[in-house]
Amino acid sequence: MTVHFIGAGPGDPELLTLKAQRLIRACPVCLYAGSLVPEAVVAEAPEGARVLDTAPMTLEDTHAEITAAHARGQDVARVHSGDPSLYGAIAEQIRLLKRDGIPYEVTPGVPAYAAAAAALGQELTIPEIAQSIVLTRVSMKSTSMPPRETLENFARTGATLVIHLGIRALREIERVLVPHYGADCPVVVAYRVGWPDEAFLRGTLSDIREKVRAEKITRTALILVGPALGQVEDFRDSALYDPAIPHVLRPRTKV
Repeated sequence: MTVHFIGAGPGDPELLTLKAQRLIRACPVCLYAGSLVPEAVVAEAPEGARVLDTAPMTLEDTHAEITAAHARGQDVARVHSGDPSLYGAIAEQIRLLKRDGIPYEVTPGVPAYAAAAAALGQELTIPEIAQSIVLTRVSMKSTSMPPRETLENFARTGATLVIHLGIRALREIERVLVPHYGADCPVVVAYRVGWPDEAFLRGTLSDIREKVRAEKITRTALILVGPALGQVEDFRDSALYDPAIPHVLRPRTKV
């Protein structure tokens, strides 16, 4: 018996990996985070499978279901949104599994920021404009951040920021980021990426808060900040395909 932590991607069932789909189809027990994972993702669970939405359940409740499945010798599909390694809340579940000697595996999924970039049709790492992406969040009512992982510290790098759980903190985000990025720095708010009602708001640090308020977006949104999100045209080509720069797979410089 194995517990399979499965990344379901941001919401679009077609963004499931083949492995994720195969595991969901095979496991007689399926626990999924219904607040973030649509029912369509787990619709192919086996006939007669025990399929439970864990949104109203506690950690102890979900672990009790897993323990019962383990006693029956049944595999469990533990389905999370996006990729389980990022704000997946699997660490505490794994701690209990290790304590009780229950084996587990993790199957990665498409993270929301990658799906957002794809929907926007752009790259987040542009040569000499932005070469780093910081995935972070703000504290608000959730677990506090480590003392050195402040938004201001990340802002000093000038990297593209992907801010989770921060849609209600836009005033503070603006206050902290404007001194480092400028008031006209491009911002994208990506709402319910991968769902049928997904929406993208483009703006700047100075006006995005009003745009979000007008659309009444209060949850399930990513905030992307950085110059790479603008209409950047004046940048050098990547060295990867530059005929003047050889590499191990293209050792000769073309003349």
